Amino acid sequence: MLEYSLHENLLTERKDDYAAQTHSKTVYTREEFINLMLQRGTLVTKTDIVAVLNDVEETVAYIVKNGGMVNLPLLNISFSISGVFDSVMDTFDPHRHKLHVNVGKGVLLRDVEKEVKLIKVNAPSPQPQVLEVKDSISGRVDEILTSGGAVQIEGLNIKLAGDKDSVGLWFINEDGFQTQAVTIITNKPAQIIALIPQLADGANYQVKIFTQYSSGKNLKEPNTTVYGKTLTVE
Repeated sequence: MLEYSLHENLLTERKDDYAAQTHSKTVYTREEFINLMLQRGTLVTKTDIVAVLNDVEETVAYIVKNGGMVNLPLLNISFSISGVFDSVMDTFDPHRHKLHVNVGKGVLLRDVEKEVKLIKVNAPSPQPQVLEVKDSISGRVDEILTSGGAVQIEGLNIKLAGDKDSVGLWFINEDGFQTQAVTIITNKPAQIIALIPQLADGANYQVKIFTQYSSGKNLKEPNTTVYGKTLTVE
């Protein structure tokens, strides 16, 4: 069951139209994903699952690294290049062009999205929302993190506030391990600037925000958001 609520649509000039916002109660990390497989019942052990997932992930990464596309029931992976080429003789220049790895839903997800049951709920307090994550050392957006550098996060209701131990800016690796940013430089509702803690070189992370702040007041319990884009440590 997927909950949704309606809120005023700020993207149009009309004052009587609304947009839907979904509210997923659970975000599954890799570890939680494995535990759910075990709970649902399987003939293989946790060690076997971890080994197979490692093989799948490494194989997909190998295919992509070598320019191959992936077409699986769960997802599709393809490539595109953005930027302008000056002539037919021009070649790829990383300063002017960018290669994109595109991930789309496969036939399995296209089928299952038709079966998701929706339930309308009253609009909760505005949730924190991350719009972009910028690595201050490289200047690149939504791509990399530099350990020991600074990260600039733009968003809505992302100010870190509250007395719960979980409140803070966190970096989650693919195994679900979380590292907290200790030094916060700027802490505003629409922007956070923080020093990036020491993260594993070459590893992939997602940004998570835990805060009790919402629209100028503090809530009893924290809200959380995990940014959907994955960032690589360089």
